[in-house]
Amino acid sequence: MEKKDTGWPDFRFNIQEMAGAVGDYGTLLPIILTVAVVTELDLGHILLFFSIWYIFTGLYYKKPVPVEPMKAIGAIVIAGQFTQNEIAATGIVLGIFFLGIGYLGGMKLIEEKVPQSVIRGIQLGLALILLETSFDFVVSDHLISALAIGIILVFMIVKKFRSIPDISSLLVLLIGFIIGIMTYGIPSPELISSPSLFLPNLDDFLTGSWLLVIPQIPLTVTNSILATSVLMADLFKKKLDPDELSKTVGLMNIISTPFGGFPMCHGSGGLAAQYRYGARTGGSNIMSGVILLVLAFFFASPAFIDILPVAIFGALLVFVAIELGKHSFKTESYLITGIIAVLSLLIDLSVGFVVGLAIYHLIKRTIEMDKVP
Repeated sequence: MEKKDTGWPDFRFNIQEMAGAVGDYGTLLPIILTVAVVTELDLGHILLFFSIWYIFTGLYYKKPVPVEPMKAIGAIVIAGQFTQNEIAATGIVLGIFFLGIGYLGGMKLIEEKVPQSVIRGIQLGLALILLETSFDFVVSDHLISALAIGIILVFMIVKKFRSIPDISSLLVLLIGFIIGIMTYGIPSPELISSPSLFLPNLDDFLTGSWLLVIPQIPLTVTNSILATSVLMADLFKKKLDPDELSKTVGLMNIISTPFGGFPMCHGSGGLAAQYRYGARTGGSNIMSGVILLVLAFFFASPAFIDILPVAIFGALLVFVAIELGKHSFKTESYLITGIIAVLSLLIDLSVGFVVGLAIYHLIKRTIEMDKVP
């Protein structure tokens, strides 16, 4: 039975929602900035489509449903050489796949076949990966990291005794910009150019499908859709239909990537981040979209975002990982969840998912056979 909603309004525009609006930037900005540096993609166009879909999801879901870069694709693209057309082809294939699954009701069938212990394992695995990533950022500048972590901890402690909005993420980002401007100066504003249509050929589709689509699908199914649906129920007492999430993932990619956008999805990590820093309504998504829209139109130069000390992102990621990881312990099997998490950290999330699912069905089959007289 679907749980009742918690009673939050559909839209709220206040300092708490604003803090939540930037809560996932610690994950979003480093990935898209690095992708823009190592590929042909234009940072302004990437930010433009993220802003559009943040506003759309806020209006459509009326909850802080995150819009994130696809992490498996991001990692592979950053590590290798991929063209604009290959990335566009990847987004088109993923868009068609998830749009079709959503309209056919396939996510509900997949949800029935994928146990919660496996989904919780993906959550914990992603939390560990975020912690590992945050460590690399944190050690880049111990003083700034300590300051940022200290600010977040102070707000956590004060909130236990007084009802105040958690604006720690806003304050941390503000301090980061001040430090960056003092160190590098103010970068010159740079206006966005008009997006162009990219038409992939057959080779682009083959390369994108083999090297990017296959590794991404298990992560999107589990973390972007199923885990986000489950975490929404944990946080808001109302579960989002996974097929609806699949449809919006499909639409985002079919429409955006042919015009220079980067493959995007939802994500339990982003939801945990936005909730952790104060997001409770669709207003947070709308504000996030407006912020990204301003950045896209006037501050699309990588140098502008690059003035932020990466230690700031590390501090934000630490608490995002904690928020995400604590929900993973609501599992039916600590063994399966733990195995998936470890494999996800040591190898990748896809391997963790496949092995964990196989172990679950093996254990289930063994128990059923033992019951047979």
